[in-house]
Amino acid sequence: MKKVTGPLLQKLRALMKSGRYSQEPLQACIIPHKDPHDSEYPAANYDRIAFISGFTGSAGTAVVTETAACLWTDGRYFLQAADQLDENWTLMKEGVPGTPKLEVWLSKELPKGSRIGVDPQLVTLGDWRIWSSELHNSNHSLVPITTNLVDRLWADRPSPPNAAIVPHPLKYSGKISSEKVANVRAKMEEKGTSVLVVTALDEIAWLLNLRGSDVPCQPVFYAYIVITMSEVHIFIDNVRVTPAVTSHFAAEKLQVTIHPYEEIFQFIEDLVHKLSVDEKYWITHTSSYSIASLIPENSRISDAAPIAAMKAIKNPVETEGMINAHVRDGAALISYFAWLEKELAKGTVVTEISGATKLEEFRREQEHFVGLSFETISSSGPHGAVIHYNPSKETDRPITNKELYLCDSGAQYEDGTTDITRTLHFGTPTQYEKECFTRVYKGHMALATVVFPAKIKGNCLDSLARLSLWAVGLDYMHGTGHGIGSYLNVHEGPMGISWRPYPDDPGLQEGMFLSNEPGYYEDGQFGIRIENIQRIVPVKTKYEKKEFLTFEVVALAPIQVKMLEPELLTKEEIDWLNKYHSIVREKVTPVLQKLGRTEALEWLHRETQPIG
Repeated sequence: MKKVTGPLLQKLRALMKSGRYSQEPLQACIIPHKDPHDSEYPAANYDRIAFISGFTGSAGTAVVTETAACLWTDGRYFLQAADQLDENWTLMKEGVPGTPKLEVWLSKELPKGSRIGVDPQLVTLGDWRIWSSELHNSNHSLVPITTNLVDRLWADRPSPPNAAIVPHPLKYSGKISSEKVANVRAKMEEKGTSVLVVTALDEIAWLLNLRGSDVPCQPVFYAYIVITMSEVHIFIDNVRVTPAVTSHFAAEKLQVTIHPYEEIFQFIEDLVHKLSVDEKYWITHTSSYSIASLIPENSRISDAAPIAAMKAIKNPVETEGMINAHVRDGAALISYFAWLEKELAKGTVVTEISGATKLEEFRREQEHFVGLSFETISSSGPHGAVIHYNPSKETDRPITNKELYLCDSGAQYEDGTTDITRTLHFGTPTQYEKECFTRVYKGHMALATVVFPAKIKGNCLDSLARLSLWAVGLDYMHGTGHGIGSYLNVHEGPMGISWRPYPDDPGLQEGMFLSNEPGYYEDGQFGIRIENIQRIVPVKTKYEKKEFLTFEVVALAPIQVKMLEPELLTKEEIDWLNKYHSIVREKVTPVLQKLGRTEALEWLHRETQPIG
């Protein structure tokens, strides 16, 4: 059901016109889907776009003018946005030819001299530079509004999260936090700075070896860090620093000073006034404009922060944990698919929601399970074409043996984070569905087996996953691969595999973990995606004149053979699948045996029989 937004937009426009919180009237208001830390998935109290528009996707920026309301989002959410936005909104499809960028649209649509307001805590320094420059060149001005206008209308806005923070022990982290800080300081010295401001929540959790639950499915907590060459300052609500956290810092030989969360702004101001005018501050371009603007522009180093690249390369302990977590996770997924097939054969009604609930039950049985890494995308038939579909009571529909079922799911374990997608048909697929699935598989296998030079950018590999689809005029509107955390965010940078370059991509390196997830989506009919998590490993080449790398798959679940069209497969593609299935069988069988999952074992052995 679409949210009725007319009255809300009317009230927002009245606030804009009044100038009550902006000194002078505003002709437009930008509403980012952000929190002050540029999180992909913010806590509920920051989900202002959902409140003002009804759109619940994880990516989007809304713009409200005196006469229009527009939402920019990417290809993952086109169908969802079209379904959720009411008649007051216009969907702006990012990446589609003819869709203007937000700042370009504002420059052309607004009368000269317009003022565009935005909460500076919700805009990154990088975006502020782009928007402000374009608007200034068109005789408009981007205005920081410190009182968020949407919040003035949001009477039942959720309270800020305040959940417990827990230590992430050395047996899972592999390195104590004081050693990590020492490594960061070495990078600071190389960069010629003695102050680093850290705002990304996953970077903070990783650096301190702490985990939280402020954001659903992401084990992070709201905080800031300022690191100097001799001090570590943490900005967090004092009540959250429990004796267990204090003992953790002592055990990890990390001396810290705790400040209230809100004092970060005053602290930065005081630091700027106290230190030499020649001092350089490392604050990445993804930090909020509200913090970055406190530092003189000629004193800022806005390059990518060092922690993101460090975090992306898993140490041996993290690597072992990620591999083990995926073995257990594979056992849970296989148990679910075996159960689902049996229930459907009996005529039991299993819906998208009840299926997702059952899958979570299987995961909860696994050792070290903490929670889901994202809400399960359990999508039947046409819902599979909604790339990030999240079933609700209003949309829930049965899973049947007459149409495709796409299941994209993952979990948080103490020793690793998982993410895997499988598409299955429990009846007889059409020839077209089989061809599309086969071409998606061919792309998946091409990327899984590629040999590439160390530090090549991820966008250089993206087309490998698309070539078979392109050959017949098909494609998909999302990236092919994302990084993944170690009991952290399921989507992790700074690298990735997409047709668009990642701005801070340091190049693909040994020890990184990324997804491989090509797909194809037929609006109103079906969706297909095959996703595995892979780690980057060294590979020997004939000449060995430089370092080359390849991928090793760690996600473990059968790829449904019934969906493949054998005539389209090469011998190499058949051999790779047979080898992968033998690995799945070898590694997951002991876990299923330990759990006493006889039916799941039978299903696994049937689904991994060699083909060709």
